[in-house]
Amino acid sequence: MKYKPVQNYINGEFVSVEANHLDVYNPADGSVISQVPLSPKSEIDRAVEAAKKAFPEWSATPIKERVQVFYKYKALLEKNLDELAALVTEENGKVLSEAKAEVLKSAELTEFACSLPQITAGEILEVSKGVECRIDKYPVGIVASITPFNFPNMVANWSLPNAIALGNCMILKPSELVPLSANKIAELLKEAGLPDGVLNIVHGGQETVEAICDHPAIDAVSFVGSTRVAKIVYRRSTSNLKRCLALGGAKNHLIVMPDADTEMASSNIVASMSGCAGQRCMAASVMMAVGDVEHIIKRMIHYTKQIVPGENLGPVISKEAKARIESYISEAEELGAKILVDGRGTVVKGKENGYYVGATLIDYVKPNMRIAQEEIFGPVLVIIRASDVDEALKVENSSNYGNAASVFTESGGVARYVTEHASAGMVGVNVGVPVPREPFSFGGWNESKFGVGDITGRGSIEFWTKSKKMTTKWNREAGVNWMS
Repeated sequence: MKYKPVQNYINGEFVSVEANHLDVYNPADGSVISQVPLSPKSEIDRAVEAAKKAFPEWSATPIKERVQVFYKYKALLEKNLDELAALVTEENGKVLSEAKAEVLKSAELTEFACSLPQITAGEILEVSKGVECRIDKYPVGIVASITPFNFPNMVANWSLPNAIALGNCMILKPSELVPLSANKIAELLKEAGLPDGVLNIVHGGQETVEAICDHPAIDAVSFVGSTRVAKIVYRRSTSNLKRCLALGGAKNHLIVMPDADTEMASSNIVASMSGCAGQRCMAASVMMAVGDVEHIIKRMIHYTKQIVPGENLGPVISKEAKARIESYISEAEELGAKILVDGRGTVVKGKENGYYVGATLIDYVKPNMRIAQEEIFGPVLVIIRASDVDEALKVENSSNYGNAASVFTESGGVARYVTEHASAGMVGVNVGVPVPREPFSFGGWNESKFGVGDITGRGSIEFWTKSKKMTTKWNREAGVNWMS
């Protein structure tokens, strides 16, 4: 193995775990690069004790001092960009340019955390003569974040900088498929001056997640992953009286009008579908072709054929994922859909054991087909025909998911109509991946999100803090009234 077996990070030290281990694979060639422990509940107990020990001093540290750690951490992310990106590529499979973009997004998320002292300043108002009301933000306490495989560096940084800068102590449980990036994050934060115990990392699988949801000392849980597991985590955490924000899957619809700019629409849609091998919850999944858009589809075929697995398209995460994605394509073809570009059976020379699926376009898909309804999480785009924008919106609105939607058009009226009527938490106009940039928050609707608030930006502040409201009266002249 290229790397030593992964260790947990507790109270500022990497520690070995007496547990069963899983192999960690490089999805580009199928090689085993490390092993990760399936930590038992006792490891969560150890992490919680370390966090409880660190919490009083860290939470009492002024926020302007807490964020100094993150100024240094942001600089370290940028300084170590090449190493961090290479690690993402090894354990996740992203091509290097995508991996670098992921780490740079982590730096942007950290930059927002550095601004929190200005954003979270307390409010104060004289509500009547001689009487003042004030609100201050306090940390929730011991919190946990459970992160997925598709963004080993970035999604951890969706939660980590804001939660910790706001005074919480965190337990991070990365995906067991991509454990290496999280431990490197811990190293950089320690170098940046984060006190021991403020961040703890416990690796594992289902038992570890259940221990987080059940632990009485963990006050809040964030989760990113499939909708099926998001529901389980949300229900289990809230039944144990924790606050929880669980982000699930997606089925993003891009509505394409005949007047859309051909080059912008075709290139953006294909990039959205194929970027990160389609393994992102903001990827284009369904194209609603409204009216005559043959000229755009023809150009999309051209751009799709320019995508070369192993060069500008990485593998999917596992052999099982490859088989699952290809089965969806085959099923759609058997039901009458037309394969415009077929990515099944892709083999990359020199990486014959890699888990590659080529970029795939499928036309004449019906809304009731599984491939049109379920999250594929691969470089696959299906095209559904619609006679008008209302028919397209009806299909979009019928989806159980509600992460993102976009419209490609030159009409401001149509753009406004779609953005107002799409059932999604994030919408775009002439944008293939309508991800909000900081300080705007990330979060979907419907079965793409469970819980209140968003996971990044301003929307995350309420989740990671609790408000204390203070009313003071020092002036005797304030008199006696109903609020005395």
